[in-house]
Amino acid sequence: MPTRLEQAFAEAAKLPLEEQNLLADWLLTELESERLWEKLFARSQNLLSQMAAEALAEHRGGHTRDLDTSQI
Repeated sequence: MPTRLEQAFAEAAKLPLEEQNLLADWLLTELESERLWEKLFARSQNLLSQMAAEALAEHRGGHTRDLDTSQI
């Protein structure tokens, strides 16, 4: 049984060449974007931990308020 990716490629192969190229460009861009996001996220763990600690300290210090979702 073919994988979902194999099925997608088989369907894409039926498209005109110009559409195949557009789809390939989009997919390659998405994959590169995902790799970049993962790299940036991995490097930001210390900053995210620091920001979370600051947010918790502000909350514990009474400097926050509940979100009023009726105003959204």
